[in-house]
Amino acid sequence: MTSDASTTSSPPPMRRIAIASMTGTVIEFYDFFIYGTAAALVFNKVFFPTLGAAAGTALALATFGVAFVARPFGSVLFGHFGDKLGRKRTLVTTLLLMGLSTLAIGLLPTTGTIGILAPILLVVLRILQGLAVGGEWAGATLLTAENSPGKTRGKYALFPQLGPSLAFALASATFLTTALTMSNEAFLAWGWRVPFIASVLLVAVGLYVRLAITETAAFKSRDKNVSTRMPVAEVLSTHLGRVLLGAGSTMAVFAFFYIGVTYLTSYGTQQLELPRTTVLAMGIIGGLVFAATTIAGAILSDRVGRRKMIIIGNSLSVVGGLIAFPILDIGTGWAFGLGLSVVLGVVGLAYGPQGAQLPELFPTHYRYTGAGMAYNLAGVLGGGVVPLIATALVAWLGSSLAIGILLAGLSVVSLLCTIALPDTDAASISLTSEPATA
Repeated sequence: MTSDASTTSSPPPMRRIAIASMTGTVIEFYDFFIYGTAAALVFNKVFFPTLGAAAGTALALATFGVAFVARPFGSVLFGHFGDKLGRKRTLVTTLLLMGLSTLAIGLLPTTGTIGILAPILLVVLRILQGLAVGGEWAGATLLTAENSPGKTRGKYALFPQLGPSLAFALASATFLTTALTMSNEAFLAWGWRVPFIASVLLVAVGLYVRLAITETAAFKSRDKNVSTRMPVAEVLSTHLGRVLLGAGSTMAVFAFFYIGVTYLTSYGTQQLELPRTTVLAMGIIGGLVFAATTIAGAILSDRVGRRKMIIIGNSLSVVGGLIAFPILDIGTGWAFGLGLSVVLGVVGLAYGPQGAQLPELFPTHYRYTGAGMAYNLAGVLGGGVVPLIATALVAWLGSSLAIGILLAGLSVVSLLCTIALPDTDAASISLTSEPATA
């Protein structure tokens, strides 16, 4: 593969590809996040009603974390087919799996109706969501990273990176609309189901967009003589170090983000006793702040380098972790919005460049698998475990400052992992077209 392979797309096709990748990730993460919002607001009451508010919330958030355990398996499963059969077909499958699982959650009877079977089915559907989103990110990112001109890869690869931030803002807006248009009783009885069922419309749009795009340039022009029967085996035998360091570099992003989108939703309504509408409205603001810093980080990475930009982002996260909870604990609505914006905004500078950096670390023949494994392993460590630890820390120590210290410590680990990673640049995707040890 020559260095020109990634530069043949003219700007109009690249814009369409970028929008297609962003549309899909917004929909997938919207489905993923409405579960987190519902888990923080209502699932303790409708699926775990006998446990009390604190224990019910903890278990509801634990079901949210189950998906993170499934995500690495999703990255291996869908990465295998994405590397063997192509990015496009695999992404259509992940979108369908996510959409059907989310619809089923919206239609799921509560514990009061079918007893213990309700939370069991909830966990099963959550695992299916985790598998889907585990295969989503890498494929969506490769749509842009493998098609884009190298010198502007960071700019184009930011589009799928906008999926989580825009999806969180959209999920918050959806729940805010339901909260403003119905009583608490109606919301608990059936209103929480509306965002899940309504997501079917978004999935239909996503399928239309994804079916219209073509396969990536890098995948079509790969060396057909290089056969990779088991992409996951190739990744583990040749690039295990990059998977682990890539996961470590990304871990703080996940920790900050999921503390913001799940734990703080519960923290704001229960510990700070803020109105649900205020917490949801500030969630919209926080999501937009995260989107803005993600854009800045990605675009700047084309100028100063991926690795340097992620180092800057992880360094600022150390400070952000220490100051966020003192701001939140002021207890007003605007203080909550500012604290949430710090938590979400500070990591965007690191998250933006990772849409280009992680794919650039791996060869074409198992890039889907390698990038997906690194990203989703970080999801387990930072997104699945940290919100549960946060709940336990506050209960044990009686102070939210411990969570800020935990976030700052994780940022230091991510900073060190980023420093240990090799730098990547515009030519990296071309240069890594053949397997190499690392």
